[in-house]
Amino acid sequence: MAPHRTIPIDEGWTFKQADNLDSVFLPVAQFPTNIHLDLMANMIIEDPFMGKNERDVQWVGEAVWVYKTTFKGPSLGEGGIAKAVLEFEGLDTYAVVLLNGQEILRTESMFISERVDVTALLQMNVDNELQIIFESAYLKGKKLIEEHPEHKWGCWNGDTSRLAVRKAQYHWGWDWGPMLMTCGPWRPINLEIYDARIADLYLRTNFDQSLTWAEIVVEVDIEGPGSFVKISISLGEDLISEDTQGVIDGHAISTFRIHDPELWYPIRYGRQPLYTFTATIFAANSEGCGIHTVSKKSGLRRVELIQRPLVDQPGTTFFFQVNNIPVWCGGSDWIPADSFIPRIGKDKYHDWVRLIAEGNQFMIRVWGGGIYEEQVFYDACDELGILVWQDFMFGCGNYPAHAEFLNLVRREATDNVKLLRHHPSIIIWAGNNEDYQYQEQEGLTYDFSNKDPESWLQTDFPARYIYEKLLADVCCSLVPNTAYHFGSPWGGGLPTSDATVGDIHQWNVWHGTQEKYQDFDKLSGRFVSEFGMEAFPDIKTIESFLPEGRKDPDRYSQSSTIDFHNKAVGHERRIALYLVENFRYSPEPLEQFIYSTQLMQAECLATAYRLWKRQWKGPGREYCGGALVWQANDCWPVTSWAIVDYYLRPKLAYYTVKREMAPLSCGIMRRWTVISKDRYTSAYTTKTATFEIWGSNLTLEDVTVDVVFKAWDIITGRETNSQTAKTAFLLPQNQSTEIGGVDLPLYNENEESRIVVAVYLWQAGKQIARYVNWPEPLKYVHLQAPKHLRVEMSRDWKMVNITAELPVKGLALECDDDNVSFNDNLLDVVPGEVLSIKVKGAKKESRIKTRYLGTGVI
Repeated sequence: MAPHRTIPIDEGWTFKQADNLDSVFLPVAQFPTNIHLDLMANMIIEDPFMGKNERDVQWVGEAVWVYKTTFKGPSLGEGGIAKAVLEFEGLDTYAVVLLNGQEILRTESMFISERVDVTALLQMNVDNELQIIFESAYLKGKKLIEEHPEHKWGCWNGDTSRLAVRKAQYHWGWDWGPMLMTCGPWRPINLEIYDARIADLYLRTNFDQSLTWAEIVVEVDIEGPGSFVKISISLGEDLISEDTQGVIDGHAISTFRIHDPELWYPIRYGRQPLYTFTATIFAANSEGCGIHTVSKKSGLRRVELIQRPLVDQPGTTFFFQVNNIPVWCGGSDWIPADSFIPRIGKDKYHDWVRLIAEGNQFMIRVWGGGIYEEQVFYDACDELGILVWQDFMFGCGNYPAHAEFLNLVRREATDNVKLLRHHPSIIIWAGNNEDYQYQEQEGLTYDFSNKDPESWLQTDFPARYIYEKLLADVCCSLVPNTAYHFGSPWGGGLPTSDATVGDIHQWNVWHGTQEKYQDFDKLSGRFVSEFGMEAFPDIKTIESFLPEGRKDPDRYSQSSTIDFHNKAVGHERRIALYLVENFRYSPEPLEQFIYSTQLMQAECLATAYRLWKRQWKGPGREYCGGALVWQANDCWPVTSWAIVDYYLRPKLAYYTVKREMAPLSCGIMRRWTVISKDRYTSAYTTKTATFEIWGSNLTLEDVTVDVVFKAWDIITGRETNSQTAKTAFLLPQNQSTEIGGVDLPLYNENEESRIVVAVYLWQAGKQIARYVNWPEPLKYVHLQAPKHLRVEMSRDWKMVNITAELPVKGLALECDDDNVSFNDNLLDVVPGEVLSIKVKGAKKESRIKTRYLGTGVI
């Protein structure tokens, strides 16, 4: 038998509009591709990201498009039983495929790979024509809604037609993204020639409690004749173990036992070694030559989702334990990094995940309105130790559950779980994003005590069957050692807002009741898998979508073009609300307004991380097990909740989150106590400020520290207090610990907003953590022009040193050169300190600017 061959079908592609008689075939921009990329490359449409061009390209999503190419048919050989199979890794979405004029495939899902045996149709040694016709997913969805009037259609974000179509839901538009209805061959197409092939290679692992050995069961599914399979495990260049098994009914299985395995850990907790698992099939007369070889990399780790009763509080925990280590999962939610996915290359995926890792984040949640991400995304997470929460692709709506739809979903789930299950970074699958919240808001039928799945299909919330039966069964069968969660948020049958069980999405800051972000400690949950605050992106990002750039007449904060690039309903009011509650600000100049929104976002998110991490109090008191900010990224240049914009430019919140997620950090909560002279008076009182201090140690070693507390008068810069609050104080590993309180009688009862305080953790004469606490709201503070603020670049241009003789709030470092980056930013400066910030990419001519609260640029 001849070896397996894979031939990419990636050259010579052309496209045209099928329902326009005047349309002619034009070359594609790249391959894989989608229709908008090709139309832009051929100058038929302008960039939909520019200005308001999104409006002008809506016709694209309602047209019919055809792609075609020719390829030379290879010889199948003589005397063998070789066959030819076309593999379509991803067609978006409703496609009819023809080979040499004959229909070979119809597709209904963007998320399912398809394989078609074309042995009988393939013409050897001559050109074969492959043609793919793409219908409008938008119009198809509209028709499907009409065909199923029995279902109660409804959703948040986008048109309800999206619920009927298995396509990336954000293509219909979201409150952060444009409506751009793509189509096309968005993933590779290959021709495979083989007698036999490895259809799947997968493994299951079991560990003893002490993790001193691992049992690895490697299974191989074979298509076609194969006599035996050789299976090996290696680590780097070292062969760990090898086994040969016969093929029985298209299946082979080997069991390995590895003593003292190299374990895969999340970032900061250990290394990320990746074992290579390789399977090669042989024919009986192969004489040592393999027919087909497949390799996959995976890490060995033991992961548990811990849900158990708590001490002193109701409900149960919700946190992840990796290799017996409880992990406080601070991280971000992830949406697709582009509206046009084929142009996200491997390097860009790695750059994104690297930013997340460098930002001290442990987890990323792949949100259920996008895509099952590319392998290179998960590869990067594997390599860098970023844990992945993986949603299935359902979001914010009431999905149907008729027989055809269920069959499609079952294929989709099976296909993608098999595709991704070897990645050690994926530690949980969740059934949907906010569909249970939609059910609650709309009053759809849901009786958690009813355990009859078939009866769920007869209710007006039939998708419960998908989340609690279909997907649960797929995960139980294919990834039994990985946690499955019915949805996000989900609380075990309790309302999704219940903070004592499961995860919550905390949107009562920004959405909902629009609480003050200073009250995040009252808005906690066992695991907060969404929360956020909007901020404008970098000025360069805004100028990228203004048609005339810096000279554009809409280059101001309230312009219609800038508003068009913010899809959140009511964003004008909500940004203004949180700004006016907290800061003195002006909408002009635009750069200063951008800074104000980014400062607001940074303060909001840092407060949430700090206060929720405070509730990670050790065994039995894991009152909050993690927080994932909405969102890490953007799919186009836009004002949104992202902490890094479309062009990978970090907003200021990226740095405050990074500081809060440092291995060691500390916090202060300021409380006011008013004591009346006697029980009758309200005029004669004494007011005391109490500063509660705590430390968070996310390392795996106990740390002993000295705790230093200082206070300054904001107006004069005079140091009003300096004391060592604790000496040799123990911060136990992997938890937050209350350090105590410091009381300060106010020297002027009417000047509450004059005190800025700081806490420092010192170990062996070295400062290892600091936090500066300001009176709030900051709009009441009489900020002074900083006296003798110095921002000096080191001689080698690798360090910025900052000092000031008056307290400075929110000092931001800026540089017009995108090659210049800082390892920290948005700094609170107090007298007597030298803050040293590392710089990359700076040169002698680089101009470092600063911006801070209450002033312009210096």
